[in-house]
Amino acid sequence: MGAGTGNAGDEPFYHPALYYSGPAEYLAGTVPFIEAALAADEPVAVSVPGPNLELLRDALGASGERVLMLDMTKEGANPGRIIPGVLRDFADRHPDRRVSIIGEPIWGTRSDIEYPACAQHEALINLAFAGRDVAILCPYDVDALDDRAIADSLATHPVLIDGKGRRDSAHYDPERIIETYNRPLPPPPKHAVERGVDRDSIDNARWFTASYGRNAGLSANRLVDLEIAVTELVTNSVRYGGGSALLRIWTDGDLLVCEVSDAGHITDPLVGRRPVDDYSQGGGLLLVNHVVDLLRTHTGPDGTTMRFHLGLQ
Repeated sequence: MGAGTGNAGDEPFYHPALYYSGPAEYLAGTVPFIEAALAADEPVAVSVPGPNLELLRDALGASGERVLMLDMTKEGANPGRIIPGVLRDFADRHPDRRVSIIGEPIWGTRSDIEYPACAQHEALINLAFAGRDVAILCPYDVDALDDRAIADSLATHPVLIDGKGRRDSAHYDPERIIETYNRPLPPPPKHAVERGVDRDSIDNARWFTASYGRNAGLSANRLVDLEIAVTELVTNSVRYGGGSALLRIWTDGDLLVCEVSDAGHITDPLVGRRPVDDYSQGGGLLLVNHVVDLLRTHTGPDGTTMRFHLGLQ
């Protein structure tokens, strides 16, 4: 393992939560992690919110040129995109080397709608990287985050780091978090428009949603994203969810919201989060994660609902 980035145990995968208060504690917890990895000649990536990214750039100076730096508020706006588009994307570029990553997917202005997907993401990192020679440090701002986020982090991270040092989490239980936030989604509003979809009406569903999106004010590029997402979701429902689906679409302030429900049950919690070379080979949900602003899912023996958001602005 690289100096300073190692495990508390024997697993090559290291996934600690770093609790910080203010810039000084942030830098004290992150800069040594980066510098130790660089000293060990490990590839390093940082994906954190913009202000913290600037803090690190200034603190690292010339060393920062050896670090891939990404703004998490852009790259990880949809939490479902972080594992395939940020973490795995970087780690898979270096298959024969240990890599070190700082990822900060939860910040104070994350909305209540986004948070469940964020918590599930943190839990799923443990499944996605089990056995991999990867260190992923996740900072948590104890001043900006509520008690729920801090409590959930104890379950999603096997190791905890704060001003008192490093320790194993006595509450580590990522499967519990995955299930806790696999909850029924709030019902659509009364003004939502719905229609059934089967194998013969997939094209009609795409045209219908494109027309709705155009009337709602989506830009041309966002209309393409809407068509992609709806086509992939209804196609998956017809193929794997009992042959038919129920499509609903509505606006909510500056958002266009669309959901697809079917009778299927998703049993793989990492579906849509594994990188693929060819989207036609099982990558439909991955593609959806890449084009929407947020994807929420509820699945169980009685069926599955997938709801996505696209900004109208």
